Amino acid sequence: MELAGKHVVVTGAASGIGRACAARFVAEGAHVVAADRDEARVQAAAEEMGALAVAADVSRESEITALIATAQDHHGPIDLFFSNAGVAGPGGGPEVPDAELQATWEINVMAHVWAARALLPSWLERGEGYLLSTASAAGLLTQVSALAYSVTKHAAVALAEWLSITYGDAGIKVSCLCPQGVRTPMLDVALEDPIGAAPLLAGGLMEPDEVAAVVVEGLRDERFLILPHAVVADHMALKGAQPERWLRGMRRLVRQAREASGS
Repeated sequence: MELAGKHVVVTGAASGIGRACAARFVAEGAHVVAADRDEARVQAAAEEMGALAVAADVSRESEITALIATAQDHHGPIDLFFSNAGVAGPGGGPEVPDAELQATWEINVMAHVWAARALLPSWLERGEGYLLSTASAAGLLTQVSALAYSVTKHAAVALAEWLSITYGDAGIKVSCLCPQGVRTPMLDVALEDPIGAAPLLAGGLMEPDEVAAVVVEGLRDERFLILPHAVVADHMALKGAQPERWLRGMRRLVRQAREASGS
């Protein structure tokens, strides 16, 4: 997809990857709707980049539906919906309360489901449409310190894959963005846990603008997996071919991080 002249909606656009991608899409000539639950911040970001700001909390299906309706009222049919908003969620494992797990699930997974539910009928009628969703390298590998994040990001990848398989022959394009460490507010939260930080830092850190450039290239090529960190593909290959070796390596990484932090 070439972005010039296209109508694009970006969620989680007030900061980080969402803001960088929205700004890059505008620079590429797209008509961009920047959405975020932080109304003041997304309004400021949209004014700076030349986009339309809409306040939307993607943990509520009704607000995603309203966002899509507002975008269509301003710019007509949506060509690309970038379902980017996500949360780090709680750290820890099965002991995490159900309510916190559910809240993470709604934003990191159900927001993508609700966007697809709202968009697919008109896209299938048109015979075209593009859904780009942000998952994470954790959705292809794992996030060792946070069960909720790891599980929901795996689900986000699986959802994107299912949509691509099911609707690809009907003209619906699907891409899934899976970055590793990116300098965003969410990364600051992840780095507070030395165990969880170890895999992120091992792959090197990228700036949001660098990720946005890779996203534009991925959309141009209409790639399903958009991997800003090339090393993630190598880890995927090892995990698929030699799962026991990969698990041993991950345990070793965690063990070394624990020893280094004294935990």
